[in-house]
Amino acid sequence: MQPAWAIGLMTGTVLDGFIDIAMIKTDGETIDAFGPWELAPYPTDIRSLLRETFQAALQWRFSGPEPEIFREAEIALTRAQSEAVNRFLAKHGYQAADIAAVGFHGQTVLHAAPENGHRGRTRQLGDGAMMASIIGTDVVYDFRSADMEAGGQGAPLSAIYHKAMLRKIDARNDTAILNLGGVANITWCDGDEMMAFDTGPANAPVNDWVSAHSGADMDVDGRIAAAGSVDEDRLKSLLEHPYLSAAFPKSLDRFDFLASMADGLRLEDGAATLTAFTAGSVGKGLDLLPKRPTRIIVCGGGRKNPTMMREMAKRTGCEILLAEDVGLRGDAVEAECFAFLAIRSMRQMPYSYPLTTGVKTPQTGGKLASHVAAG
Repeated sequence: MQPAWAIGLMTGTVLDGFIDIAMIKTDGETIDAFGPWELAPYPTDIRSLLRETFQAALQWRFSGPEPEIFREAEIALTRAQSEAVNRFLAKHGYQAADIAAVGFHGQTVLHAAPENGHRGRTRQLGDGAMMASIIGTDVVYDFRSADMEAGGQGAPLSAIYHKAMLRKIDARNDTAILNLGGVANITWCDGDEMMAFDTGPANAPVNDWVSAHSGADMDVDGRIAAAGSVDEDRLKSLLEHPYLSAAFPKSLDRFDFLASMADGLRLEDGAATLTAFTAGSVGKGLDLLPKRPTRIIVCGGGRKNPTMMREMAKRTGCEILLAEDVGLRGDAVEAECFAFLAIRSMRQMPYSYPLTTGVKTPQTGGKLASHVAAG
């Protein structure tokens, strides 16, 4: 099949205030070309609306009717992201007709993995038909539901794109890709075989800790953690959490590991301990793979935290490379992934697998909103 241009959109669970927008040309197997990408700021009022929505989701927990704020947030974020795409296209000299599809991840507000024989559930806010109408191109959205209906974890979905990235840089099975968003997920490939899972938290607990105790949105450049000391006894206890040694496939919600893990510590020591916990949980995850990688390529916002990267090297024993060190785009990876998955979905190609999300057989997914129908 011929490669086509697609745009991917991602907003993570860390609520950093940005919409990740990235464009790639792909046939759904390989990365033919990288197009433009940028981080577009959300309107300030949407950030506060999403925080309220997260709190409502935690109280709801899939029980009873959805909170009314879900629809309010869905409309607001869909409009904001659609308008961001239109500005992106105009800025870079493209028209909607140049794009085969937009991969619209939407905003995850709650994710519950399968447990005790019960299927998992997930909720991403995002109105694909509204976006298709505003932009004027096909939109693929709701990427996770089909996987969960088939008994999968619904995450991580990035493995097939990470595999294409590893192929792009001619990496071998000594190398894994780690994404540090709200949650951390890792992908390792050995030939055609892919394994991927959420290792534990990434930025969410430390950001929440810093926000609660200082009012800042995040630990910029890891400076707060760098000024503190890791409570090694507490860290050792935290690393005994059963999730970390459980077999994969497995996935997490951003609220499965909370900032309260550091309760009782001062601001700096709490940030240092939570940062070290992210790194230590990655180390535990590496131990689950058939062959322990010696190199980790790090994508996502966490790679910008030098303290977290130092802890990652210390607590995994691996060579830590930023995506940019190998010619990849660390901020763009998650958005690129959903552009890639949009093409795979439209072409009925699978993107979740037994050793990534736990489905019995490879599955495709996503829903298509046609701009013709939307218009």
